[in-house]
Amino acid sequence: MQARKKEKLHNRLFTKVYINYASMVTLFAMILGIIFIQLYQNATIDNYRQQLFEQGRSIAKRFTEFIVNEDYDSRLEYLQILGEVLEVQQGELWTLSNPNASSPMNEKLVNVELDPANTSEEVIQIINGAFAGKEKEKIGFSDIHGYMMMTIGVPIAGANGEVVGAVLLNAKVADQKNLVMNSIYLILVSAIAALILSFVIAILFARQLTLPITKMRETALELAEGKYETKTGISRNDEIGDLARTIDFLTDKLMENEKIRKNLEQMRLDFFANVSHELRTPITVVRAYTESLVDGVVTDEGKRAQYYDKMLNECKSMERLVGDLLLLSKMQNPDFVIEKEPVNVIQIFDDISRSVKTIGEEKNISVEFKSNQEIAMMMGDYDRLRQMFLVILDNAVKFSGENSTIHIMVMSKSSKKLVISIRDEGIGIPKEELGSIFEKFYKSKLRQNAKGSGLGLAIARQIAVKHGGNIQVYSEVGVGTEFVFTFDAISNEELQQV
Repeated sequence: MQARKKEKLHNRLFTKVYINYASMVTLFAMILGIIFIQLYQNATIDNYRQQLFEQGRSIAKRFTEFIVNEDYDSRLEYLQILGEVLEVQQGELWTLSNPNASSPMNEKLVNVELDPANTSEEVIQIINGAFAGKEKEKIGFSDIHGYMMMTIGVPIAGANGEVVGAVLLNAKVADQKNLVMNSIYLILVSAIAALILSFVIAILFARQLTLPITKMRETALELAEGKYETKTGISRNDEIGDLARTIDFLTDKLMENEKIRKNLEQMRLDFFANVSHELRTPITVVRAYTESLVDGVVTDEGKRAQYYDKMLNECKSMERLVGDLLLLSKMQNPDFVIEKEPVNVIQIFDDISRSVKTIGEEKNISVEFKSNQEIAMMMGDYDRLRQMFLVILDNAVKFSGENSTIHIMVMSKSSKKLVISIRDEGIGIPKEELGSIFEKFYKSKLRQNAKGSGLGLAIARQIAVKHGGNIQVYSEVGVGTEFVFTFDAISNEELQQV
């Protein structure tokens, strides 16, 4: 168990980001520190070397002045001052005469007699180089002094420019090494402090990166549990922010789909409840008639024929109800797509006007048709549109009084909109019922609706919606009702392209 926890911790994004960032910073600091220390050490030694050469050149120039002016007495005071300065610096000064010169440097200016037997080869090389007119130097451990020394040699020129001697400066390098080590110590302390600060920043950076991801993970798990109201609550202007907004967008979509699912579920339950309710009455009637006939209660042939007729009517009513329910269910399916083609609305009304006149003959109801154009084209399904208009016209006949007129008007308000109006002179619809007339199984208590299924207007609205149109209803009790349809029209140019 402990091993699994360690493995899980090791595989955490926070740990990986922190380790990678810390390793990168540490490696960068080490490389930068090594390079800086090496450069600093070399620069310190180079500066110290240049100081010694400057000092040696200055001494050689002064000795040249002594030689040119033959001022040998002043050199004692000068050497005394130099000795005090070099003693503080833990160094020493050698002045040697060049035995190979035509006029070697005066003995009064010489403070060391060279003993080749007791002089190291490196020092002899520096002296010979100076006698040859070259500036030489070396760094090494001095057995005599017991510590690291830097020795530089500078030639001394005589009156005629000839090298008549040499100046050797021996200086302790250990102090410079100590200075470098102190500086390195300060650099290391600063580097460690910077690394600690970097590690703290790495923790903050890793947390800033991983916390939103953890929050999004928790949100995703809650979404998986069906808590669709959960949001990430992350607001950032980077890729993580984009991902968080995508998850929030997914949350909104899931909430919408959940609402749609609940609505569909409720519609399904309502559907079965309404179907059960609507079918219960005709089934009960058919059963009662059937039992009466089977039991021999009805013996009169006329009465028996009447029962059979009523049973047939009830069966037709159930058949019509089931057909309407199947059609409405199909129309309400979001995946159901109507096959559309160019349809002339004028032709549809020419077709159904004859049927409406036949239905309205008993009440002497006439149909008045008007249009501001001979052809009114739209994209749609001819049979579905015919069914939709026929539902409205059938209701208009049903709720109109005798000797009344149904007014049909087809207008093109613009080249892109087609408006169809169907107005009757019937009993009208109360205002409180206008918002319910398109609901499934809604029927008014009027006697005209006794045989209705309550699905006609619901089907009509679904057909209009599937055609990208809408229906508006205007009604006044005792005056009449008007249904206004609006659809997208197609022009002649568009018709040619189709």
